[in-house]
Amino acid sequence: MIVNEGIRAREVRLIGANGDQLGIKSRQEALEIATRANLDLVLVAPGAKPPVARIMDFGKYRFEQQKKEKEARKNQKVIHLKEVRLSPTIEEHDFNTKLRNARKFLEKGDKVKASIRFKGRAITHKEIGQRVLDRFSQECADLSTIESAPKMDGRSMFLVLAPNTEKK
Repeated sequence: MIVNEGIRAREVRLIGANGDQLGIKSRQEALEIATRANLDLVLVAPGAKPPVARIMDFGKYRFEQQKKEKEARKNQKVIHLKEVRLSPTIEEHDFNTKLRNARKFLEKGDKVKASIRFKGRAITHKEIGQRVLDRFSQECADLSTIESAPKMDGRSMFLVLAPNTEKK
């Protein structure tokens, strides 16, 4: 924002400290009114014809804006994408271990990417990997929704599970 002496427009539409319209004034006249009120002249709409300037305490305004931004950042929820790697010929115990980890990630609020890497000739039997991923998504169905269905990407097949949005 442009403040006080930085304003280059010859005339400005002036808004007072309490929000009332003071009309179109020359830049010098608007600066004098602002200094008499012990406040700053701030250009709020430079694209308007004539530009709109407001009389306000710019330091206090900046402080309020920073406080709002800090509050907004504090309330943000960062979602991470965690990956669980499976294989088409995974054994029951290994599957349960990977499933337990994925469920833990989903409960924390993270997305889970379950991927299967096909090695060698296993790629000719994509349906086996598809069945493993389908079973995996069914086991996590109470905690998650499928964000992207199982699909091939090179020698890998993957699906993405997102945590359920409703609160417990």
